[in-house]
Amino acid sequence: MCGIVGYFGKRNAAEILVDGLRRMEYRGYDSSGIACLKDGVIRVVKTPGKIKLLRDKVDASSDEALRTATVGIGHTRWATHGAPNEINAHPHTDSSGRFVMVHNGIIENYREIKNGLAQHGIACVSETDSEVLAQLIAYCYKDNLEKAVSEALQKVKGTYGIVVMTDHEPGKLVTARCGSPIVIGLGKDETIIASDAAAIIPHTRDAMYLEDYDMAVVTADGVRMFDLQHSPVNREVTAMDWDADAAEKGDFAHFMLKEMFEQPDAIRNAIRGRLDFEMGTAILSGLDFSPRDAAQISRVLIVGCGTSMNAGMVGEYAFEEMADLPAEVEQAAEFRYRNPIITPHDLVVAISQSGETADTLAAVREGKHKGAVVAGICNVVGSTIARETGRGVYLHAGPEIGVASTKAFTCQVAVMLMMAVKLARGRRMTRHHGQEICRWIERLPELVEQVLEQNDAIKAVAEKYAGTENAFFIGRGYLFPVAMEGALKLKEISYIHAEGYHAAELKHGPIALLQENTPIVALLNNIPGKEKTIGNAEECKARSAPVIAVVSEGDEGIAAEFDDMIVVPDCPPCIAPIPTTVALQLLAYHIAAARGCEIDQPRNLAKSVTVE
Repeated sequence: MCGIVGYFGKRNAAEILVDGLRRMEYRGYDSSGIACLKDGVIRVVKTPGKIKLLRDKVDASSDEALRTATVGIGHTRWATHGAPNEINAHPHTDSSGRFVMVHNGIIENYREIKNGLAQHGIACVSETDSEVLAQLIAYCYKDNLEKAVSEALQKVKGTYGIVVMTDHEPGKLVTARCGSPIVIGLGKDETIIASDAAAIIPHTRDAMYLEDYDMAVVTADGVRMFDLQHSPVNREVTAMDWDADAAEKGDFAHFMLKEMFEQPDAIRNAIRGRLDFEMGTAILSGLDFSPRDAAQISRVLIVGCGTSMNAGMVGEYAFEEMADLPAEVEQAAEFRYRNPIITPHDLVVAISQSGETADTLAAVREGKHKGAVVAGICNVVGSTIARETGRGVYLHAGPEIGVASTKAFTCQVAVMLMMAVKLARGRRMTRHHGQEICRWIERLPELVEQVLEQNDAIKAVAEKYAGTENAFFIGRGYLFPVAMEGALKLKEISYIHAEGYHAAELKHGPIALLQENTPIVALLNNIPGKEKTIGNAEECKARSAPVIAVVSEGDEGIAAEFDDMIVVPDCPPCIAPIPTTVALQLLAYHIAAARGCEIDQPRNLAKSVTVE
């Protein structure tokens, strides 16, 4: 949540900062701002609302110094403390206006620090926790900015990714992190600091990732890195594998639509080179499991939040059915705080698109502390979860800009299917069965393409229900978590109240809410339990609720007695979640579009949840 960017170089800083913020707008879009340093004076421009408003304000400025400054910092905000207005927008300055800072994270003891500053006559003007840190850095300043930042951060409890500058030392930017990502891009005669690779990739592929309690000083001489006690640290320069064009919408109306149509290629990238058809298994070298290591795993614990947790629920079914391994899915925050029972033979699988989700990262640390084998499933190379787990599988889905996750979910499920096959082959699964599952996994891109070809038909169904304010999704087995994910997508982008239920659970209370304007999306695919789910859908129909039947190809007759139909490819139960989810993504998208909703940037949401 929130995006930060800093620039030190020879080009126009304001232009690079605003463009960087635009590329990170999915991290927060309540307000934004930039600060540039020129001729010993700090210029600050900020505004509530989206980045376009900031760009318009910068373009309209007559301040020539703003247009020629070559050093600056910027921020796009997802509000935590204080309303999204100009006063609470970043960058924040101290009382003198000579220190300026952008911050991602939460300062948990900001009230205590604020009260202490007040005793020295220092008053804050915003409602934010972030301004308190800017004021504290200024208070600690003697004659060295990095020492002031270090002293201030040692008084802080919470999470932070910050960039600071002062007109006392105009040739310097100082950045630091704890719990919020910071990446430093190394270009020719310039350095770019950001919370996300998206802001850096148009300018350079060479980057360094800060780790917790790292600080870095950026000057014309380069980058110096050390910890909060000023001991030098070294971080490897790595090559980022993002394609800058992949983070643009192209001819699509929304990033979400583009990313849904990218799913065949994304899944191909996720499975490429990872299927061993000869042995009927998966090649996942990042897991670093020997056959003996895999055989010693006695339980799988899957942790995630939101869409990633729904993907984990599909994984739970796969690990138990294929590998005969007990599996549990935990909401990542609950995993950390409920003191789970963990043994050295447990495998904790942490799922996070960004690899920075705060609750999931905390669960990783808890699992490691209690001696479990911990692996990550992430999309962002070099992310914190990827680094801290030390083992796992990258999705290779490419950048996902739409706040509502689509291709990351389907790739997460594909990866977990491969993990399940790999573990299963070390136990009871025969080579023949493994080969069969591998062939179906290989077909996943083709199955998704078949669903995408029905975009217009699904759009026609969606437009019939654009006026509804409540909806239910029901499914069984592998499709129960798909019902959860379908409901989540609808509520995220259309603001319709939607709930996903196990089909048998509907009559244990929720059926009381059914009315003639409350649609039911019933997942009636050709999998075990289909007939019972059909019965549940008929119960809904009997109570005047319209039913949208999702059926397997060849089963279209099932839908004759229901109101609308969406057809998906017929495939094994473990494969069915991916094409079915794509159909529900399209349904949610077209309902939201018909309602005129802001699809890529839904209200109150942000892409990377880096605070608890």
